[in-house]
Amino acid sequence: MFAHKGLIIFFRILMVVAGFAVLVLSIAWLSGMFEPKVGSDWQERGVRRHTTEPISEVHEVTKPYVEEAIGTLKASSRTIVASKVLATIEKINVKAGDQVTKGQMLIELDAKEYQARLSQAKQSLAAASATRDEAEKEFKRVETLLRKNVVTKSDFDRAKRQLEVAKAEESRAKQAVTEAEILLSYTTIKAAKNGRIVDRLAEPGDIVNPGAPLLVLYDATSLRLEAPVMEHLAVKLRPGDELKVYVDALNRELNATIDEIVPQADAPSRSFLVKASLPRSEDLYEGMFGRLRIPAGSRKHLCLDMDAIERIGQLEFVNVLRPDGTLERRFIKTGQVGIPGRQEVLSGLQAGEQVILKPNSPAKESSTDDK
Repeated sequence: MFAHKGLIIFFRILMVVAGFAVLVLSIAWLSGMFEPKVGSDWQERGVRRHTTEPISEVHEVTKPYVEEAIGTLKASSRTIVASKVLATIEKINVKAGDQVTKGQMLIELDAKEYQARLSQAKQSLAAASATRDEAEKEFKRVETLLRKNVVTKSDFDRAKRQLEVAKAEESRAKQAVTEAEILLSYTTIKAAKNGRIVDRLAEPGDIVNPGAPLLVLYDATSLRLEAPVMEHLAVKLRPGDELKVYVDALNRELNATIDEIVPQADAPSRSFLVKASLPRSEDLYEGMFGRLRIPAGSRKHLCLDMDAIERIGQLEFVNVLRPDGTLERRFIKTGQVGIPGRQEVLSGLQAGEQVILKPNSPAKESSTDDK
């Protein structure tokens, strides 16, 4: 009985071993182990060799490095036009975008109430002047009688006092006329300076309160770029320094002069607000986007002929010429385009390596010029 059980166990182990052997042989057959091998000629055919293609050398160059601070165009001279009196708007002579000159009529308010006040003040002045004339005549009469001892000293003092009161009333009436004239002048609103209307906040028929904004204008000659600059750059700048400002919307670079550096850093961003004035231009408007370009020293980088770069989708690669004359296809990463035909290389190449230019590209002399 024990011999029978031992025999059964032996056959089971034998079957497991046989199954494992079959599995190993199947894997070997699928991998081609039993197929005839072809001798490798990789050394002769697998590696492409350089023949007559034009080549270019990768150069290391040093160039000034510029950092950009993003900012917004704002006017240093900005005026809010408002009314000084309570009145109804009769007419607005300008609209947003109009250029205005100093003294130009902008808004006309309903002036009837203030004209009536002026007329009333003038009538009061006429009455006060008549009273003063009568008091002067009475004073002169009493003064003459006093010399003849016809009236007493108290009569003289009374006449003198009445004259002084009449003069005071006349002076008050004159001031009331001046005040009424000033209020009447407020019903016509004129431009205090040259500028451009950028916003119109009211329309004819509106009742305006004193101090309520009606128009917004700014002086186009006072436009400047206000940009937060990182503290390590801002501490090197001084008012009067000349920098460049690039305006994306116009695709134009402008000269700028630093007017002001706010002497307090913004704690969260560690930056200072720098304000740089711009030259007058009809194409520049308040609120436009700009970049303040600040010199930040120099740096080294590699420069490559663009005709050597091949692209497949987002991948970039070049064919590098090895010292033994063979070619190696190598993936690279490029940066900014510089001078015509040259581009910055961020990774994948080293200075002094030679690359093959694309077919049909004319051979070019290596250049050490940077972008």
